[in-house]
Amino acid sequence: MKIIIDADACPVVDIALSVAKEHCIECVLICDTAHIMQRDGCSTITVDKGADSVDFSLVNMLESGDIAVTQDYGLAAMCLSRRAHVLNQNGLIYTDQNIEQLLFTRYVGKKVRAAGGRTKGPAKRTAEQDKAFRSALTKLIQQNIKH
Repeated sequence: MKIIIDADACPVVDIALSVAKEHCIECVLICDTAHIMQRDGCSTITVDKGADSVDFSLVNMLESGDIAVTQDYGLAAMCLSRRAHVLNQNGLIYTDQNIEQLLFTRYVGKKVRAAGGRTKGPAKRTAEQDKAFRSALTKLIQQNIKH
């Protein structure tokens, strides 16, 4: 098991690295050339800037049972098809049961914006969201670690 993070604009990289270190799990950050980052305790893969370059790189690295961290519903759906565990930066665990509704919500929002409408942006990040992410990631690891 490894943790692979869609690190472009991901607010929980340091939390994920901390949890990975606590459980001695490999962690990989994937970012494009617009978001180059390095952190101790993990490897970083930098891909060319492009609409889905990070997404495709992440999906191609995944193995069944790995954990992916992303806020992108489309990427989450691809990760689920690879039998990975997937969660977002707020601790929401994506499943086969909730991904269709999330993708539909994204589609509706895109249609509203294309028609000139406005959709609400994300609220300011809270300490509770960080705590929820840490808890969900720890739970996923504990439930799926192979002894």
